[in-house]
Amino acid sequence: MAITAAMVKELRETTGAGMMDAKKALTETDGNMEAAIDWLRTKGLAKAAKKADRVAAEGLVGVQVSGGRGVAVEVNSETDFVAKNADFQQLVRDITGVALNGADEIEALKAADLGGKPVGDVVTGAIARIGENLTLRRVQVLEGETVVSYVHNAAADGLGKIGVLVALSGPADKAQTVGKQFAMHIAATNPVSLSEATMDPTALERELQVQTAKALEENASSAKPKPENVIQNNIIPGRMKKFVAENTLLGQAFVMNPDLTVEQAAAEAGVQITGYARVMVGEGIEKKEEDFAAEVAKTLSGA
Repeated sequence: MAITAAMVKELRETTGAGMMDAKKALTETDGNMEAAIDWLRTKGLAKAAKKADRVAAEGLVGVQVSGGRGVAVEVNSETDFVAKNADFQQLVRDITGVALNGADEIEALKAADLGGKPVGDVVTGAIARIGENLTLRRVQVLEGETVVSYVHNAAADGLGKIGVLVALSGPADKAQTVGKQFAMHIAATNPVSLSEATMDPTALERELQVQTAKALEENASSAKPKPENVIQNNIIPGRMKKFVAENTLLGQAFVMNPDLTVEQAAAEAGVQITGYARVMVGEGIEKKEEDFAAEVAKTLSGA
């Protein structure tokens, strides 16, 4: 497969690897981007890819909670100016309220009633009124004994760039207090999963393959290589334990007390975290590069 400059650029932006290393990785893996990332990591030339760091879109996440049910709804716009628009903010707030009252999936939410019209039609009407393309993109629902919410980079009450929901069991007063702290932790660290038991087995197997190849290659080039049983029984399991700890909510060091894991902090507070949801505006959407002056000009021209 021909390796293009665009492919090399994408891999460099994803991994931080040098140009020649990125090109070699793509060549070695026949242009397979995911395999190239793993190849670079095996060679110690890249960190784990975080696709969310290189994608963006504008809009707001609306978050609302009632009793043991919480919802987070993402509505996208073309520019950040719209996120400050009172009409758009009210639209997101109203749609979030509809989701709170029973719509658990995006298609059900689009079909649900809002002021006598389907939510989808209301969004379409707002496009002409606000002057930008708007997309009702995601709805996340979380239920539990107690559900606590947090909004990061808030534009208004319950509206912001990152919305987090945390479900907890245990005394409600304690769950409310410490739950807010856990929600802030989740907003900051973006864990992949609640625990090792809930992690994607494919992701775990892929990481095991990377760490195994990396450990064996490092050992082969070491001036004092270790016995293979040490590699297989100590080094690789140790690296996998670290991977799980860094990527699972319960295993992460609690940002407000790094001496404790989140699971330990919850236990000390007398509660248990049973689930969470984190929704960030634009996550997973590639945004066309456009300089700020061009964006302003586009907005003023009504294009």
